Amino acid sequence: MAKGVKHYKRDGTEFTGATHKMPDGSLHSGKTHGKTSVKLFHMKDLSKKAQEKANVQLRKEKEKSKKAKR
Repeated sequence: MAKGVKHYKRDGTEFTGATHKMPDGSLHSGKTHGKTSVKLFHMKDLSKKAQEKANVQLRKEKEKSKKAKR
């Protein structure tokens, strides 16, 4: 998983916290693996429903950013 690329939980919620890479190469939440760690995904790897949820959030962020610049 590339740095600078947004990562999402399976349901489309953006994840911005610490991450770690598993031996199989997948990225998970948390600095180290634990009971609450979850697999993270790129937008293209999400289900259509999760992508829709993520896109709604992205549009909200863009509108908020535009209003702040005014």
